[in-house]
Amino acid sequence: MKRLFSILAIAAVMTFGNLQASTAPAQLLTANMQLLIAPITTTAIQEDVASNAAEDLPFHQNLKKRFIEGGPGFMGIVLLCLILGLAIAIERIIFLTLSTTNTKKLQQNVEDALNSGGVEAAKEVCRNTKGPVASIYYQGLDRADESIDAAEKAVVAYGGVQMGQLEKNVSWVSLFIALAPMLGFMGTVIGMIQAFDKIEAAGDMQPSLVAGGIKVALLTTVFGLIVAIILQVFYNYIVAKIDRIVNDMEDASITLIDMLVAYKNSYKNKQ
Repeated sequence: MKRLFSILAIAAVMTFGNLQASTAPAQLLTANMQLLIAPITTTAIQEDVASNAAEDLPFHQNLKKRFIEGGPGFMGIVLLCLILGLAIAIERIIFLTLSTTNTKKLQQNVEDALNSGGVEAAKEVCRNTKGPVASIYYQGLDRADESIDAAEKAVVAYGGVQMGQLEKNVSWVSLFIALAPMLGFMGTVIGMIQAFDKIEAAGDMQPSLVAGGIKVALLTTVFGLIVAIILQVFYNYIVAKIDRIVNDMEDASITLIDMLVAYKNSYKNKQ
């Protein structure tokens, strides 16, 4: 009986030892997996926190943050294009708004003054009215005593001068529209070159080395496109307003010549 208990005790000790030997590699593997997963999990949590913090920011603060991340080099030049382009566009819009007149009312006033008081009365109406149409009317009336052809030539010549004043500095806005995205693309190319320089210097392809450079490169492109889009809207509005004023000038010029012809004929008939 003692012998049987001894044999059972030895068997139990050997079985327990085998179980410990078999579970040791599994525990080691589990510990190693935890060590490998921990940094990845921590990085993912940090990225989620950063992205959530960026999303919680208001739009203007997020835009400011992205602008600062783009760097002062190309971002400063792109911002300068936006400031200069907006300054010229706003100045043109104000000038064109002041140049817009009620053409039909002016035509009626000039015609009434021409029939009642003659050329001098019609010229006085033009002097008291602002805008390129009134200026063209004044130049045509100033040559009315010579001939209809002289008046027509004066209207055409001075109309070209007025068109030049309306289109003044508009080409600068189109320049900034083309320049802003080109500067953004240049910043992208330079950022990519710097990223590859870091890879070459490190001798290893690590995402952390190139992520910053690529991010800066893409931000310059985005802001360049934003500036171009904003200025393009203002440019199209300015061009449409200039076209509308020029059409009014052409119609008014034809009407003026017709009024002068009618005035000349009525003056001859009175004589």
